[in-house]
Amino acid sequence: MATEKVPSFRQQLTAMREAAITDFQTHPRPQWLLKTLCRSVDSVLAGMWKSVGIPSRHTLVAVGGYGRGELFPHSDVDVLVLLADSPDEALNAKLEAFIQELWSLGLTIGHSVRTVAECIEEAANDITIQTSLLEARFVTGSRKLFHQMKERYDAAMDPQAFFIAKTLETRQRHLKFGDTPYSLEPNCKEGPGGLRDLHVILWTAKAAKLGFSWQELAEKGLLTASEAQQLRKKERAFKDIRIRLHIQAKRAEDRLLFDLQMPVAETFGFRKKGQLLDARTASECMMQRYYRAAHSVCQLNMILLQNLQFRLFPKPQVTVRLNDRFNEVNGLLDIASDTVFTRHPSAIFEAFHLLSQRADLKEMTVRTQRAMWHARMNIDRHFRSNRTNHAFFLKILQSERFAVRTLAYMNRMGILGRYLPNFGRIVGQMQYDLFHQFTVDQHTLKVLENLHHFSRARYAHEDPLCSHLMTGFSRQWVLYVAALFHDIAKGRGGDHSLLGMRDAHRFCIQHGMTAEDTELVVFLVREHLTLSTYAQKRDLSDPEVINTFAGIVGDDRRLTALFLLTVADIR
Repeated sequence: MATEKVPSFRQQLTAMREAAITDFQTHPRPQWLLKTLCRSVDSVLAGMWKSVGIPSRHTLVAVGGYGRGELFPHSDVDVLVLLADSPDEALNAKLEAFIQELWSLGLTIGHSVRTVAECIEEAANDITIQTSLLEARFVTGSRKLFHQMKERYDAAMDPQAFFIAKTLETRQRHLKFGDTPYSLEPNCKEGPGGLRDLHVILWTAKAAKLGFSWQELAEKGLLTASEAQQLRKKERAFKDIRIRLHIQAKRAEDRLLFDLQMPVAETFGFRKKGQLLDARTASECMMQRYYRAAHSVCQLNMILLQNLQFRLFPKPQVTVRLNDRFNEVNGLLDIASDTVFTRHPSAIFEAFHLLSQRADLKEMTVRTQRAMWHARMNIDRHFRSNRTNHAFFLKILQSERFAVRTLAYMNRMGILGRYLPNFGRIVGQMQYDLFHQFTVDQHTLKVLENLHHFSRARYAHEDPLCSHLMTGFSRQWVLYVAALFHDIAKGRGGDHSLLGMRDAHRFCIQHGMTAEDTELVVFLVREHLTLSTYAQKRDLSDPEVINTFAGIVGDDRRLTALFLLTVADIR
């Protein structure tokens, strides 16, 4: 290729990309921008391929995200040079020139050069390569060779093995990001509930020939029409955020870092009563919307993957009747009929009560989760004032083994925030300080988990004093109530300890708790910050500090409870 053509290709690409991004900033259309950037690169690469003079029997293939037909402003461009046969010296020289000039375009290039046989062999040994080829797309060259590769790839695909590999890969990725979508600086691409989770569903479905769009999955019965609509909406929202992140950061940045949250939020132009919100408020608004979208994706992802698993690994159903409303199906809790939650609203809490009592029930069936996901919208003031529901909720809290796990499950299903509306307000609530890693609701669940650990012998070595104090503490579940309310008023303005105390008092009275337990919960929520300042300045593993606190709490139940809540709060 003549060297004078390199600047023209780069200038052509730069002009097209800048024009598209400028248009997006004026008229935000995420999918249009992704497709336009992709077409721009297609056009330039096809021109370069032709200029280099690579023989027409070979093919240039887009793979990965580029193969999907979407390019974010600073995404990598992954290409496969598909060869009809082993290259000779002349072809090698042309390929080297082509790849060298790819980098001259100013793009971040990921490239591979393989024959069809090599593609199939590499895909069999590497799930990443197998996944990237799943989205292979023809750019230029021989269409016949491209289709030959796709036919051999499809013939070699093992949907079951692919599902297992992607499920394991997803678990490992989620653990890397704290196994929660509620990190204060979430990764909108790789984090739980982000774009990658959506990709995994579509990859797995495509590998099993069950469709490659939300509409196709709905047509195959893996999704309802409303669920497909929700996923399309969440996917568009994540793409929009990721585009704005790239533009603001001027690099391939997928993390919503603190220093980027405010400028990205400002580009959305959030308003309240006709007035633009200040940067901080706009940021909190954007992040809460992000967390709620990620939460929905996590929930729908769980339903979809379980549905896909049943399609790929069918097995006989063993059903055991539990009562008129529920059955056990292969170790999962299943509703006896699709109308259970409509006819018996209290069955929503009964389901969680059963899960909290029985170790043999791992979770709910897809049918039960889906029915509950839709039934959650029926949790209203009548449901909240029902004494049967009050009794079920207290029984869940009082479950020795699974109370905390069940509360987390209730939050994931969107039930906890519907039952306790003020808790619903802190779902996805940001915390801009040095002492918290997660949103308010997730921090609250972490405090509950810490309290639970204090009560379990297997964790006694981590906090010997707390374990000792918790073991001798009667009615440990009362501490769970205090933990549930200790930060419930954050973000409302005013002293969240006092506001939360009032919420806690109403809850205790409404749920018929004793005067003694009510007084303790109110005290703990009101005073939960009293020891924090001192505790945050001292090492609670220091024997001197432990002795000091041990001397303070002594046999006083209120101070013992306050100490336990404080340690659980700052851990």
